Amino acid sequence: MASIRQFQVTFDCADPERVGRFWCEVLGYTPAPPPAGFADWDGFNRTLPPEQGGAWFACSDPSGVGPRLFFQRVPEGKVAKNRAHLDVRVGTGLVGEERLAVLEAEAARLVALGAVVVQVLRADGVNESCISMQDLEGHEFCLD
Repeated sequence: MASIRQFQVTFDCADPERVGRFWCEVLGYTPAPPPAGFADWDGFNRTLPPEQGGAWFACSDPSGVGPRLFFQRVPEGKVAKNRAHLDVRVGTGLVGEERLAVLEAEAARLVALGAVVVQVLRADGVNESCISMQDLEGHEFCLD
């Protein structure tokens, strides 16, 4: 039997810290501590060549249950729809108008942080409602 492995989710982006801090707010994650010997990330980044400073950001679930998120700077911008995306599970166990109200309230909170609502998909008798969104740099995700 194969062992269960931990995994992280990696985002390519232009501004790793900005996008990473957005996702910390979305998920209640905490930023990774600075490397040993540094009081903060700014101090660490000042020791690097300018082009390497701020090249990545990481955060994790403080409970240790969720995967680590890693954000890395890449030179190219996003040009196509993601082939994978995160489903942020805020409506689990809820149905109908109650579910939609919870999803819309969370969408409003995330829009205030810089997210964009792409589409509200209403319950259709087969599937429950969900809201398709994009983060600060256009990474797609769903409120589910």
